[in-house]
Amino acid sequence: MTSASVTQAHPLQKRTLQTLAGAQSLSGLGYSSTVAAGSLLVASITKSEALAGLAQTFGVLGAAAMALPLANLTRRGGRRLALSSGYAIGSLGTVLAVVGGATELLPVLFLGTFLVGAAAASGYQARYAAVDLATQDNRARSLSLVVWASTIGSVLGPNLIGPVGNFATSIGFPRLTGPYMFSAVMLGMGSAVIWFRLKPDPYLTSTASHSEESSSKTKIPTKEVIAHIASRPNALLGLLALSMGHLIMVAVMVMTPVHMAHVDVSLNIIGLVISVHIAGMYALSPVVGYLTDRLGRQQVIAIGGLILVSSAIISGSAPANNEIQLGIGLFLLGLGWSCTLIAGSTLLSESVSDHYRAPAQGTSDLIMNLSAAVGGALAGVIIAFLSYGWLCALAAIPISYVTILAIGQLIKSPRP
Repeated sequence: MTSASVTQAHPLQKRTLQTLAGAQSLSGLGYSSTVAAGSLLVASITKSEALAGLAQTFGVLGAAAMALPLANLTRRGGRRLALSSGYAIGSLGTVLAVVGGATELLPVLFLGTFLVGAAAASGYQARYAAVDLATQDNRARSLSLVVWASTIGSVLGPNLIGPVGNFATSIGFPRLTGPYMFSAVMLGMGSAVIWFRLKPDPYLTSTASHSEESSSKTKIPTKEVIAHIASRPNALLGLLALSMGHLIMVAVMVMTPVHMAHVDVSLNIIGLVISVHIAGMYALSPVVGYLTDRLGRQQVIAIGGLILVSSAIISGSAPANNEIQLGIGLFLLGLGWSCTLIAGSTLLSESVSDHYRAPAQGTSDLIMNLSAAVGGALAGVIIAFLSYGWLCALAAIPISYVTILAIGQLIKSPRP
């Protein structure tokens, strides 16, 4: 990827990372507070566990639907336009989610959560903005720093379910709409930070001297992008790691609050377990980025896959009221996801040509979120007709295949 050689230690990189980190902290604080609330809100309205996962499913579908439009906005106007737009649309979605939750109109609620997915799509693509001006030796670490910036907000967010829920009831709204009210403010602030501070634009700067990328702003057909990724084994492995790692993470995470609610575990305890999970997702990101640059992309993908399988075993065998075992399992779920996300994103980005870079990143997020949407939808059905343990076991199958694939690549082509 020639953008890595634009310059060594580009003078804009520090400001870019600081701006992205600030926006990620705000958006993470808002978005994560809705993770547990969404499934619980749907379950409270429908009285059905099988439908509880639909809130997260629509959110993931929204992220998938916005992935390519945001990538196209990036090609046309840069990261600043794309990321700020995604956060703004997400803020609008939280307002609709509040209305839907308050009136118990599921179509409005689901439309709101669908639009909230745009904020998630911006959050995912922000990690790619971190590598626009990065060098070969610190590409994964730059990406991981933006992922890590979500730590404080994302860990704190689920613990605010109680306080913001109390605020919602104090003004006459259902308690579980409180997190969406809070999220509206945080996502709006994140959009403003990107719009006013992410300039000069890192993507436009990185491509300005490369005629192949800068001369063509027309949309590239998705089939062509997928064919390009499939023709490059490293890029394909990166895509599979992203999508299957995200599938197991979303499927298990979204149903854990429902599993715990079987024995009337308090919202505060559920929020704490989700916080531990999110800490696993983000807190060790710099370490994962360092290992990805030091050990290699495939190595960290394989490690992440093994961690995710271990997580499924630990979480799936935990009783609903054993918050300690569930906390350990979900921490590992987050950590394994961090490995597959950072190593997979880095491997994909550096394995495609500059011409396909932005659309390949958007396509990878599309496939990643569609995979998670399927996982989230099936998760509710599985837990309703089988059990949480079965859900964890079945969700571990796809990531096991990716792990075997990564190890196979290492055996065939060991890193020098």
